[in-house]
Amino acid sequence: MKRRLRQMRKRATPGLDMAPLLDMIFILLIFFVVNASFIRETSVPVDRPSARSAVSSDQVRLVLAVDASGRIFLEDRPVDPGVLRGRMQEFAAKNPGAAVVVAADKEAASGTLMRVLDICRMAGVQHLALAARRPE
Repeated sequence: MKRRLRQMRKRATPGLDMAPLLDMIFILLIFFVVNASFIRETSVPVDRPSARSAVSSDQVRLVLAVDASGRIFLEDRPVDPGVLRGRMQEFAAKNPGAAVVVAADKEAASGTLMRVLDICRMAGVQHLALAARRPE
């Protein structure tokens, strides 16, 4: 009889319910992921020039890069200037008012940069920005 009573007492010991704790952790995780701001960078090695007036923007939808040798990259893939206009027209038609950021190396030729900006404007892109870094 005593043995049976001990077994019943061991079964009846209260435990800690982990389900509400896990629910709260997942809710907090979702909250932080939704409210986090992600900075889009290009993986193309570009040494951006510094500017004191550089500000960050959350409206970036597309990143173009021009490296020091004058090659043009669209979302980290090399693209020919002839093909770029068609892609930018598609982008402008699908995303009116979206921002395009051009990250040009400080050693890139200004003629190549102007050509990229001109292609974007002629394709109908309304919001263009040049990427810069803040001086340290």
